[in-house]
Amino acid sequence: MLVMLVVTTDVTIAHAQMVAPGAVKKCALEVQYERINSIQLPSGTRNSYLGGNIVATCASQRMVLKSDSLEQYGDEGRFFFIGHVDYKEPRVKMKSDFLTFFQREDRLLAFLNVDAVLPNGSTLKGSSLEYFKPIPKVRPKQKGIAVGRPTLTIIDKDAQGKPQPPVTVTGNTIWLDGDSVVASAGEVVVVRPELTATGDSLYLDGGSGLLRMMRKPRIAGTKGRKFTLVGETIDLLSRRKKLERVLAKNAGEAVSEDLTLKSDSIDLRVTDDLLQRAVVWGKSRARASSPSQTIIADSIDVLMPGQRVREMHALRTASAEGTPDTTKFKTAEKDRLTGDTIVAYFDSIPASDTVTKARIRELVAISKATSYQHLPPQDTTFRRPAINYVCGQRITVTFDSAKVRLVKVLDSKPPCGGVYVEPDTSRAPQATGRPGASTPRPQPPTSAPRPSPAPVTPLPAVPAKPE
Repeated sequence: MLVMLVVTTDVTIAHAQMVAPGAVKKCALEVQYERINSIQLPSGTRNSYLGGNIVATCASQRMVLKSDSLEQYGDEGRFFFIGHVDYKEPRVKMKSDFLTFFQREDRLLAFLNVDAVLPNGSTLKGSSLEYFKPIPKVRPKQKGIAVGRPTLTIIDKDAQGKPQPPVTVTGNTIWLDGDSVVASAGEVVVVRPELTATGDSLYLDGGSGLLRMMRKPRIAGTKGRKFTLVGETIDLLSRRKKLERVLAKNAGEAVSEDLTLKSDSIDLRVTDDLLQRAVVWGKSRARASSPSQTIIADSIDVLMPGQRVREMHALRTASAEGTPDTTKFKTAEKDRLTGDTIVAYFDSIPASDTVTKARIRELVAISKATSYQHLPPQDTTFRRPAINYVCGQRITVTFDSAKVRLVKVLDSKPPCGGVYVEPDTSRAPQATGRPGASTPRPQPPTSAPRPSPAPVTPLPAVPAKPE
C-alpha cells in the first residue's frame, strides 16, 4: 500500500534565524512510500526511514526523485536516497546508486555509478557529482564538481544546428560552471575527432570557443598525416564549433613526418580537421628541420595544404644548413645558405600517398644572399672537399633527390663575387686525408675569382625583377 507524506522540514524560529539572507526557499517534497519508521527529535522535527518504491516530487521546481528507500533527517534538512536513484528536473537528469539532497542549499550529491545528462545535452559519468542548482540572487548559474576521474562527453551543434562529433574530457576532477564553462585538473585527456590532447589542467569556454591545456600539455594529431605539439600552454580555438587554430606558447615544438618546428610560439591553422599552415616565431628565433635541411630565422611560415608541406618562408636574417654529398669526400661541416629571406619549395606529393616524406626541391635566398658549399675536389683521391663561396642579391639552389644540383647567383656586383678553393694537397698525404678535417673559410677575393666549376653557375649582374 502506497502512502504519501508531505515533508517541509520546517524548523523552529531560532533555527530559521541562522539561515543567511537570500537563502533558497525550501521545496515541499511530497513523498510516496510503502513503509515508514520515524523518530521525533527534541526540536519537534522527525527523522524518518522510508522504504518501497520511493517517489519524491517538488511541484514548484518540477523535480522528481525515485529510489528504493529514503532516509530523511529533519534537523538537517537532508534526504538520503538509496538504491537505483533516478533524479529528473527540466535542466538535469541523473542516475546513481546513492544521492543526498540538501534541501536548504538546493544542493545534490550523487555518488557511485553516476550518469548525468546536462542542460546542453552533454553527459557526465563517474563516481561522484556534486550539483548546485541555480538560485535567483544567490547563484544565477548551476554549478557542478565531479571527482574520482569522471568523463565528460560534450555534445554540441554547429551554426546550422547540425550535431557535431562529441568531444570527451577525462580528468581527476571536473568543474562545471553554467552551460558552457568547464575546468579540469589531474592527468587531463581530451579526445576530439582530429586530435588528442593531454595535460595537467584544462579550461574550456564553449561560448568563446577556447580550450586551454596547461602544465606540460601535448597535442597529437590523429587525422591525416600525424603530428605532435608541445609547449607550456596550448590553446585550441574554435569558430562556429569547428577547430581553426592550435597555439602553443613558450617552448613550443611541433613534430610531423616531414618537419620539426621549434620556437617560443607555434600557431597551427586547421581547416576541415586537417593542418593547413604553421607560423613560428619568438625571441629564441624560429627553427625548422627536415631530414636534409635546417632553416633558422626570426619567423617561419609553412604552407602545408592537406598536411603536406609545399612552401616555407623564413623571414629576417635567415639561414639554411644542409648535409653535403659526402660520397667523394669527408667533412663534418654543413653547406650554408643565408639571406634576409629564404623561401623553400618542396616536391608535390599526391594526397593518396601517406608514406612518402616531403622532399626539398629549391631554396631561394633573397637580399644579401651568400652560399657556402662543399664540392668534390678535382683530385678525387684526396678526401677533403673543395669550397665554393658566392654572394649576391639572389641565390637559387636547386636540388635533385635532396642533393644540390645547381647554384645560380643573380646580381653579384662588387663587393659581392665568389671564390673557389681546392684543398691544399701539399700539406697532407693524399692517401691519409683525415675525414672531417676543417678547411679555412675563404674570404671574398680582391682580384678576379677563379672560375667556378659546375654545378655552380654565376649569372651576369642584371637588375632583379620585382617579385
